[in-house]
Amino acid sequence: MQVIGSQRPYGIAKYLKYYGWEPIVLTVKHPGNSPAGIKIIPTEYSDRLAKIKKIFGFKAGDGMHQQLGIPVAKDFGYPTLKSKAIKAFREIVAFPDNEIGWLRHAMASATNLIRLAKIDAMISTSAPVTAHLIASRLKKKFKIPWIADLRDLWTQNHYYNKSKPLRFFEQVLELNTLSGANALVTISSALAEELAKLHTGKEIQCITNGFDPDEFEEIRATVPNKFSITHTGRLYNGKRDPVMLLKTLAKLIDANKIKRDMVEVSFYGPAEKWLFDDIKKFNLDGIVRVHGDIPRSDAIKKQSQSQLLLLLLWNESREKGVYTGKLFEYLGARRPILAIGGGNSIVKNLLLGTSSGDFIETEKQLASSIMRYYDEFVLSGLVKYNGNTSIEKYSFQSIAFEYAKLLNAITFHTGHKSNL
Repeated sequence: MQVIGSQRPYGIAKYLKYYGWEPIVLTVKHPGNSPAGIKIIPTEYSDRLAKIKKIFGFKAGDGMHQQLGIPVAKDFGYPTLKSKAIKAFREIVAFPDNEIGWLRHAMASATNLIRLAKIDAMISTSAPVTAHLIASRLKKKFKIPWIADLRDLWTQNHYYNKSKPLRFFEQVLELNTLSGANALVTISSALAEELAKLHTGKEIQCITNGFDPDEFEEIRATVPNKFSITHTGRLYNGKRDPVMLLKTLAKLIDANKIKRDMVEVSFYGPAEKWLFDDIKKFNLDGIVRVHGDIPRSDAIKKQSQSQLLLLLLWNESREKGVYTGKLFEYLGARRPILAIGGGNSIVKNLLLGTSSGDFIETEKQLASSIMRYYDEFVLSGLVKYNGNTSIEKYSFQSIAFEYAKLLNAITFHTGHKSNL
């Protein structure tokens, strides 16, 4: 399954051409065909972590926990000394992130490109944060206006769990790196406020994530003859925890409010052992199925052909200002969204504003929503989608328009004016 974060830079690059900008994408060389209509500069990549693993006699492609037979805790914990050692090893070798081996190759390719072509501006997007290191060096070398796009915050990221000493050094690296950017962009106003606390005096803008309507255009929106609930993507070792859904569904089935043979819940993404344990715990074998990774095109079809789409949010105060990329992808599927997770007001407001689904904070709310949708399904064979036209402002064409305006502004104000 293709990583959801990669869709933002792809969508922006795809639609910028409609607003007078011709994007050239510098990225790691991947097998397969490049996206049509976008100029790609593929580069080599050196996996630093894999090289160090080989030196110490480990397999490069397998995880250290797996090779040492150490279980990974559901909540990202590191309970044993061996686990803590693995974590420290990975943090030090792959600093600031796992893609640091790309820097040298990217700099060489970008330098050649800039010397051959007229480049009016740069956009770097993270993760990986190595992209910002590359852009920072290019900015210093060639004085090209630069926008740093942070889909997730860097050291302020709610998932950031490195040791305190390493966090200190990485925050210094972040400040030094992004100081040269002409503008910083992130995906929500709440994250923009957080970013401003660290990067005082910088121009910071909010441009949300989005979806590509072209991905959904050719899909026949047929839905199964079961009350289907679908989740696509990673669960992050239980940070995205479906236990409230499983528990509530089990209660409704036991109370004969929902027929067992009429409901199915599907998870498409990396299979995690704890999920199978939870399914068995609530006696939902045969109802809840874990299908593993599937190609992105298939995931899009599964979304469009489901009665409900499940969005799992982390019940953590640090995520209150976070839009997940999955939310916008679900908007594109135009099926009702069931978002579970307390406190995330921006997701709640978006769902209410677009009429695209329910925001759930308690088991009582969840039971009520499920029964309302289930009763509708029993009566008509379909859960109706009620989203409104305001969803269109989250298409990548609209997002690219916002980026084009920012690109025009930074090139004008720096005197590095493009030939628009």
